Amino acid sequence: MTYPLSPTFIKTVPDGDTHERAVCESCGFVNYQNPKIVTGSVVRHDGKILLCRRAIEPRKGYWTIPAGYLEMHETPQDGARREAQEEANADLRLGALLAIYTVPRLSQVQLLFRATLNVPEFSAGEESLEVGLFAWREIPWDDIAFPTVYWALDHDRMVEEEGAIPPFSNPDGVSTDLPKA
Repeated sequence: MTYPLSPTFIKTVPDGDTHERAVCESCGFVNYQNPKIVTGSVVRHDGKILLCRRAIEPRKGYWTIPAGYLEMHETPQDGARREAQEEANADLRLGALLAIYTVPRLSQVQLLFRATLNVPEFSAGEESLEVGLFAWREIPWDDIAFPTVYWALDHDRMVEEEGAIPPFSNPDGVSTDLPKA
């Protein structure tokens, strides 16, 4: 039995392109594979920073800022607000774009904002074991989930204390590899 839509894909460089892609032999459809976009925020309240302890893999049990994958038809700002709501039941007021980080090994682009709480209420959402506000010296540095979280916290502090002007990008020569667990 043959089905009307039984595409078979081959790896080839389409006309006018420079990269090998999966192309349907029947109709010529090109199945583009593009980077994933992550959006999130460094949230401040009363001089402290909101962190979430992850309840999901990867890096379950480690601390992060509220962030996650952008959904289809969603702006990065709306995604950052949604992620804070999902992970920390937090209602945010977004500020400026803090950073654009790239994680090539994961084909990921991260858009991170500065933010404050609209109301000083939050609690662990479904993807978090716990959430809390941390003064700089209280941040659980040994249990931070991802390199980009270290960068975002440091870059936010540079804006807060030194008046540095965002947006930032990956620090020169610093790897996006995860710390050894």
